[in-house]
Amino acid sequence: MISDIQQDAATRMGKSIESLKLEFAKIRTGRAHPSLLDQVMVSYYGTDSTIAQVANVVVEDARTLSITPWEKGMVQAIEKAILKSDLGLNPMTNGMTIRIPLPMLTEERRRSLVKIVKNAAEDGRVAIRNIRRDANTTIKNLLKEKGCSEDDAKGAETEIQKLTDQHIKDVERLLEVKEADLLSM
Repeated sequence: MISDIQQDAATRMGKSIESLKLEFAKIRTGRAHPSLLDQVMVSYYGTDSTIAQVANVVVEDARTLSITPWEKGMVQAIEKAILKSDLGLNPMTNGMTIRIPLPMLTEERRRSLVKIVKNAAEDGRVAIRNIRRDANTTIKNLLKEKGCSEDDAKGAETEIQKLTDQHIKDVERLLEVKEADLLSM
């Protein structure tokens, strides 16, 4: 039972880290990267799909993305989806190819993006701590119901704290990398 609680906490903490990575991927750094468009959805025969599912997205150079839809009819739909997204990008269509130039980031914009990244990292840390709290509460309830010994409960809480510390370090590492990426160039 205790191992199930620990496994559940580890899984949920891992999902929090993955969610943070997705959040960081949405924040652009001025460099072109196909993952920048991962959250942009386009209607494809009545089904919402990501751009990567309906087109080939490649990095043309350090500041330009190139999108080549698999069907000619998707060019307009992809262009509209990019314009509607909150990424602030202006696609340019050239026949079957859509090019997206990424504008240079000003120092002020970089600083504001760093603040956004730090807030997202703090949200990730809070989520991990909440998972720790939930797991510890479950263990204490198990102890009250005589489902485990006090030694087992203490050992489990120690293990959950180790998991928490490791995942918090992962958040810090991700934050450090993203912050350095934003401030470079």
